[in-house]
Amino acid sequence: MTSPHPPATPDEHDELELRLGPIAHGGHTVARTGEGRVVFVRHGLPGELVRVRLTEAGAEARFWRGDVVAVLEADPGRRDRHVWAPADALLTWRRGEPPVGGAEFGHAELPAQRRLKAAVVAEQLSRLAGLETVVEVEAMPGEDPLGLGWRTRAHFAVDAAGRIGMHPHRDAAVVPVESFPLVVPAIDELRLSALDLRGAVRVDVAAPAGGGTPLVHLSLAAGADRQRLHRELDRLAAGREVSVTARAEDSRELETWSGRPAVVEHAGAHRWEVSAEGFWQIHRSAPGLLLEAVPAAAGARPGEHALDLYAGAGLFTAALADAVGPAGSVLAVEGSPLTSADARRTFTDRPQVRVERGSVDKVAARLWPGTAAPRRRRSPGRARAADRPDVVVLDPPRAGAGRVVVDQLVALAPRRIAYLACDPATLARDLGRFRRAGWRVRSVRAFDMYPNTHHVETLAVLEP
Repeated sequence: MTSPHPPATPDEHDELELRLGPIAHGGHTVARTGEGRVVFVRHGLPGELVRVRLTEAGAEARFWRGDVVAVLEADPGRRDRHVWAPADALLTWRRGEPPVGGAEFGHAELPAQRRLKAAVVAEQLSRLAGLETVVEVEAMPGEDPLGLGWRTRAHFAVDAAGRIGMHPHRDAAVVPVESFPLVVPAIDELRLSALDLRGAVRVDVAAPAGGGTPLVHLSLAAGADRQRLHRELDRLAAGREVSVTARAEDSRELETWSGRPAVVEHAGAHRWEVSAEGFWQIHRSAPGLLLEAVPAAAGARPGEHALDLYAGAGLFTAALADAVGPAGSVLAVEGSPLTSADARRTFTDRPQVRVERGSVDKVAARLWPGTAAPRRRRSPGRARAADRPDVVVLDPPRAGAGRVVVDQLVALAPRRIAYLACDPATLARDLGRFRRAGWRVRSVRAFDMYPNTHHVETLAVLEP
């Protein structure tokens, strides 16, 4: 019998009846047991009365974690049916199996998902940046009514039998999957689940939104049988054009097995070649939307100097180069050797664009020594001088820009910064540091670039 009061020494898989509280960063709702113990619960909606299966528990734990396994009182925003059965905790736990990740908000209608994401962004900005603002999460252009078919990139683990799969939340197990409804049709049509990929530890797939040649990249275990894998991957080419690349765990050399080692992407009037392991915005509509929104937020003018940090393959670099024109300049900084090489190839014919490879903080300290903290300051040596930027665009990974980079940007004193973030908590942390340095947040926009997941993209504009 389910009880709202936990046993004295709970175990994983014990079940509790809980009333779910507010949404928290990371896709959980926050609930409390009768004795006040905090439980972070996935697959629920605020206000629902549910039965929760504990997935992490213990008498000494600061908090517990759990999944909803039955809904006793549903929120009106709950869907009648989850968009993807392997990610539906209500279904999988009936078989005694955890749900896979990748669609953890698939139980909620899209408007409900966006309200939850807006609440998370607003709460993080308030708590970490001291910024009180109303946030609306904007739907992406041409979004599917169920939020499906948007991912142009997918990443799969490979189990011992060679089947592609995905991981449950906070679990190294591999659950085989036959399809993934969030991906664009061109990825599902490859039917990777029909292949025996023993010898690979991970499969990365990319399919251009414009319908170009998809690319399958294998990360190979030591001693992988390449000949057998070659034969398996040859099955993909039956009736379609597919590129295939591979890389061994202990090698830097990329092997091109068929086609070309890059995906051709287009947005606006621009074209990029993105390597198999390179970074690109994954929502099919994101490059076009962001190519306009982010440079417009930065507001670069003809003849100005722009700085594009964590530039990737140069999505924003291209628009900034258009904005500053031949009389201006764009410095793009990217840490990945592969992706920075992609950017260099793209901008070979744009003399006002310069691509620097390296971590953002180290490149900034080298090019503008005066921005470095005393203990990090180094001689510029042979570093090529760079103009101080008038505008800055930055799109860091989930870890955010961090203290050192924020302080460097404050020291550079551009007239405007456009900060694109995939994690609202690290964005809010960094905005708080900017604000304490006297900067103001001019605007905040949020985009639902990851439907049916808890992730959200946020664009903030700062001015000194």
